[in-house]
Amino acid sequence: MRTFNYTFQREGNELTIYFEGKLDSVYSLELEDHLEPALKGVKKLVLDFQKLHYISSAGLRIILTCKLTMNEQGEMKIRNIDPQVMQVLKITGFAEDLNIE
Repeated sequence: MRTFNYTFQREGNELTIYFEGKLDSVYSLELEDHLEPALKGVKKLVLDFQKLHYISSAGLRIILTCKLTMNEQGEMKIRNIDPQVMQVLKITGFAEDLNIE
């Protein structure tokens, strides 16, 4: 049974990625393969974590990849963070460097 899903929604040069479930090493490589082409030409990236309930270090690497790409191309924000995921972001220091709504 699949424990993680993601959906890309693009409008012009804005991309929203909706995350659902548990982002761990099993699914992070798959997402990473789809991420690079999806980010081409994006000026505004939104990561929607409303339905994301767990994130591993591999998932944090995905966030870092997005942030580094968007530092060169435009802006990135994260919205609708589950409290458990927010705790991971705070403990790891990621929350300090991210635009979180």
